[in-house]
Amino acid sequence: MLSPQSIPVVRATLPVIGAAIDEIAELFYAKLFADRPELLRDVFNRGNQANGEQRRALAGSIAAFAAMLVNDPDTRPDVMLARIANKHASLGITASQYKLVHRHLFAAIGEVLGEAVTEAVAAAWDEVYWLMANSLIALESRLYRAANVADGEIWRQMTIVEHRSETSDVTSFALVRTDGEPAGDYQPGQYVSVQVELPDGARQIRQYSLSHAPGNPQWRITVKRVRDGVDPDGEVSSWLHANATVGDVLTVSAPFGELVLPPGDEAPLLIASAGIGVTPMIAMLEHLVSTGSSRPVTVIHADRAPSAHALREEQERCVAALPNARLLTWYEEPREFSGQSRTGRVDLSDVDLPKGLIAYLCGPLPFMRDLRANLLLRGVPARDIHYEVFGPDLWLV
Repeated sequence: MLSPQSIPVVRATLPVIGAAIDEIAELFYAKLFADRPELLRDVFNRGNQANGEQRRALAGSIAAFAAMLVNDPDTRPDVMLARIANKHASLGITASQYKLVHRHLFAAIGEVLGEAVTEAVAAAWDEVYWLMANSLIALESRLYRAANVADGEIWRQMTIVEHRSETSDVTSFALVRTDGEPAGDYQPGQYVSVQVELPDGARQIRQYSLSHAPGNPQWRITVKRVRDGVDPDGEVSSWLHANATVGDVLTVSAPFGELVLPPGDEAPLLIASAGIGVTPMIAMLEHLVSTGSSRPVTVIHADRAPSAHALREEQERCVAALPNARLLTWYEEPREFSGQSRTGRVDLSDVDLPKGLIAYLCGPLPFMRDLRANLLLRGVPARDIHYEVFGPDLWLV
């Protein structure tokens, strides 16, 4: 909670900071990487830096946190903080790095806003920063303890034991620990980071959902080759598709991620995905099958075409094995129209949704925004709609 003397200062300056926060974030990253170029080379996603998504996500999270402190001081944005903390933990971020971020962020604020940053303004926003940073540090420390690792010590070597093409641009890799130890447990819906050394020597990191249910002797990640025209263009997924094969060793993190099925709940579920967003949902569905769940489950998937629908047969098998489950699919390309599938974008207007529904969404942001808005109109409370974003979380921007 902000101190009484800081609340009016933050409230008064929030419009100014908010209007400039994108410029501040851009300058912050420029200063950070000039000081510590290895962070851009080996920690931060160079693609998200090139297209500006990481900058916009940082700006949105800071502005949203500050607005919450002054407008709703008795609550915390726990969902937002948990999502950021899990992503940080999957990169091995530690408490000491928050001091480095503070130094360059406040240098950027001072440079962009100039004389507007009085002593009182600097002190108030310093308080905002450390309230957010200390919350994240505490959450990340708990995540490391839950993973049975020291803070930041998340990495292990894993060998590829199976390489399977799912579609023309999606491949699954089965992994075992190189040291012979068990792969380890995780919660259905979680992801791991994979670090690869690229031809220029950079060790870039990307997150991939574990696309099998817990309990398998192997971990599995399912990777879509990214071709979005951004420079660098899907450099890790492209490297994995072009180079990774059976017998190769990958550097893989402990599992993290907050989009998980809570244990012991029997509420009806909506499990909705689009494109490669199907991967964490397959783990959830396999888990429901393996635990003999009888809860009502509505599964929705949207894709370009049936031939682009990765893990489609596994999804269909899981739904068929659940006594109270149904699968609804939408495909954009009518020439590949298949069975009971529908064409176009997902439309829930004629889909019967049970009361007490809990929704899990994963896919491109426009898909999740549309679906969330539709669910809210249908009376599903916001607290019961959960989502996972592949990449920086731009929901608040």
